[in-house]
Amino acid sequence: MAGRSLLDRAIDWVEKVAAAFLAVVTTLTFVAVVLRYAIAWSVPDAYDFGRLLLGVIVFWGIAVASYRGDHITVDLMWNFLGPRARRAVDVFAGVVTMGCLAVFAWMTTYKVTTVWRAHGTTMDLGLPTWPLYCTAWVGLALSILLMLVRIARQILRPASLPAGHSSQLE
Repeated sequence: MAGRSLLDRAIDWVEKVAAAFLAVVTTLTFVAVVLRYAIAWSVPDAYDFGRLLLGVIVFWGIAVASYRGDHITVDLMWNFLGPRARRAVDVFAGVVTMGCLAVFAWMTTYKVTTVWRAHGTTMDLGLPTWPLYCTAWVGLALSILLMLVRIARQILRPASLPAGHSSQLE
């Protein structure tokens, strides 16, 4: 990966971490199901960790999908616009999305602190759950940063974007 900027390597790192969380949840679910049906034994806190890690996956996935432009879009009017108008629509949509993610991250901060203050724990092992809530929040914070990078690249260098509408402009 010679010649890639520090920012691009950081974005690759976010994608790899999101993929690792997905691998952990997949493995945990598979092992829990096999053990439950094979020897009638359950993995302690598999349900708690599974549901909390799914939240982590979703929030980190939002970060990756938002940057890449891989989320669901409605192109009804966009297809009929010229390149400059398309870029303006893309930038506007990015700003609105980033604003929504910022509000979501702000409210998730409240949830993280509430769980931390309440000393929330898992059912079986009594492990604290706030670190997983905090990890999910980090994914939301990263989604805001990556949307900011995407918006900047849409304005300054649209051809440098990996996917989405702006890559179709040039």
